[in-house]
Amino acid sequence: MAGKFEVYEDRAGKHRFRLKAGNGEIVAQGEAYETKSAAHKGCESVQKAAADAKIVEV
Repeated sequence: MAGKFEVYEDRAGKHRFRLKAGNGEIVAQGEAYETKSAAHKGCESVQKAAADAKIVEV
């Protein structure tokens, strides 16, 4: 099963997203956004950045 982004409203009324692996485990979470639309854009930004992201040790 493929992973998925979930967009939700937190207790403070802000919109957030989390990325879940195919097994349901949360592997990443986004910051708080004022609007649902902004949270969706955050998901899209992560998708674009992750496509070419390298793994580096610091």
